[in-house]
Amino acid sequence: MKETIRKTSKYAVAFLWAAILVYGGMCLYLFYMQSVQPLDYDNRYFQSDLPYHISMIVDDGWYYSFTAYAYQLLYWLGGKKTILIALFLAVVTVACIGLTDGLLRRILKRERTDALTLGAAFALNLVMPFFWSYAGAYRYVSYQSGNLWHNSTYQCMKLAALAAMLYYEKMEEGYREKISLRQWLALAGILFLCTGIKPSFLTVFAPMLAVKLLADLCRRVPFRQVFLLGSTVLPACGVILWQNMVLFGADTGHGMTFSPWYTFSLHANRTKLAVLCSIAFPLTILLFSLKDLLRDRRYLFVWGMTGVGFLEALCLVETGSRSRDGNFLWGYCFAIFLVFVYSFGKWISFLKRKTHILLYRLAFGVSGCVLAYQLFCGICFFARLLQGETYFMMG
Repeated sequence: MKETIRKTSKYAVAFLWAAILVYGGMCLYLFYMQSVQPLDYDNRYFQSDLPYHISMIVDDGWYYSFTAYAYQLLYWLGGKKTILIALFLAVVTVACIGLTDGLLRRILKRERTDALTLGAAFALNLVMPFFWSYAGAYRYVSYQSGNLWHNSTYQCMKLAALAAMLYYEKMEEGYREKISLRQWLALAGILFLCTGIKPSFLTVFAPMLAVKLLADLCRRVPFRQVFLLGSTVLPACGVILWQNMVLFGADTGHGMTFSPWYTFSLHANRTKLAVLCSIAFPLTILLFSLKDLLRDRRYLFVWGMTGVGFLEALCLVETGSRSRDGNFLWGYCFAIFLVFVYSFGKWISFLKRKTHILLYRLAFGVSGCVLAYQLFCGICFFARLLQGETYFMMG
């Protein structure tokens, strides 16, 4: 019997990887079509930031992100064509599923990849906001999402940020006793790379790390260990200073200002309801897990990152020509992705509860329906992107 189950699981994993590779091929097509679009802001066919990102590097020589160096090399190797850039982004997208699987295995305490962790990782990389036309008419821009296919720097940052979270999870378990030089260099290096691609992850991760380390210090964790873990963000902070000069230098005409709800209200019909629809599944899980929130430090940490990201997106707005771009949303978007992943772990745990069994069975069913609808929304959105529709698509 066990051998049959093992073989079935093995076949299921193989089938899932085949489906993921097909998805990767679809992403290759999507990213290539995005990359060859004209630099025309009126163009609404395969709309994305990718052709502008490529042009900034190839035509203008404006290096604002580490992705610029990769794109420059791939453009040259591809004979001044964009196919290798599209292939690179497709590989990044598939790799995000692999790292999500690794994070889920850690959360669910699974030794190896199985159909549950890989299937969930695939699904969680497709989910989109709970679309409700009453809250927002546009499937993407009316809401906030951890998954998107139109911003290449976010896609690359997402991969590096997942690697950072996965390594942080491993390192956090034993940091109170020892942090080796290799561990410190690895985490600091990943954070440096991630921030160089896009600083958004560090802006939500570093504040919560500071709060967590302060709490550990109060619990009498040795100051040396607290300092060593906290200092891993310092090289990345240096990158942010460089990016700040490039993006907000005196000659750029750009800055930032305090303007609550401005970004969220740009395209939503009912702004606050759209914000809630964006995190419908994690919120449903939270309602049934409030007692666990303070006891489960890992779960609390991720919700804290989500809260920090929300406050940044809520209050901060760029001035100048980028005022409507919503660039302070990216950290919140990745935090939303993470809170979906960690909430999935909570969702599975509902089936293992030995008290209030009927309540948790009900919670499992209700939240499962919410997740299924958000996955359906994601599949519909991606399918329509493949047809060349704008990400301003309406219901």
